[in-house]
Amino acid sequence: MLKIGITGGIGSGKSTVCKIFSILGVPVYHADSRAKILIDEVPDIKAAIVEEFGTESFTHDTYNLKYMSELVFGRKEYLHKLNSIIHPYVQKDFVEWSSQHENSKYILEEAAILFESGANKNLDYVIVMDAPLKDRMKRISERDHLSEEMILKRIENQWPADKILGLADWIIRNDDKHLILPQILSIHDQLIT
Repeated sequence: MLKIGITGGIGSGKSTVCKIFSILGVPVYHADSRAKILIDEVPDIKAAIVEEFGTESFTHDTYNLKYMSELVFGRKEYLHKLNSIIHPYVQKDFVEWSSQHENSKYILEEAAILFESGANKNLDYVIVMDAPLKDRMKRISERDHLSEEMILKRIENQWPADKILGLADWIIRNDDKHLILPQILSIHDQLIT
């Protein structure tokens, strides 16, 4: 079984592409979604976050996403610390999840900071999503209802597009010049044969 990463800047279309792979029968692990669940479910994560960032990081035993987002985005040292607390647990969770899909030809791990977290080292190949900044900003604004300033802060905390594109085994272009489905089907065909 091959382990394939899929990453790209925030708003590049990873979730949409992963839905299509899922329709094709490919198991998809959503690292960012699982991280949010693990934060609330794993006592050691919660304790480490509270110790590092204070009791305001949780409200009524639930992760205070708004507070933490405002705190860490724009402060690389805080974001790095938060990621260093969470990502070891996410990687362990991915390994456990992977073992449930050993009969698949390949699986996908979707993660916004795949390279930044070092998760790519445990994968066979990586797909990188590429989309124009203006399109990404529009998607993020519509989806997350964030200000332009907050969107830019989140984008600045990810590696630049040219850096991750240079590390890609495949690139899916999500723009008005390329159809997404043929790109996905081409990659899928290569991975199942």
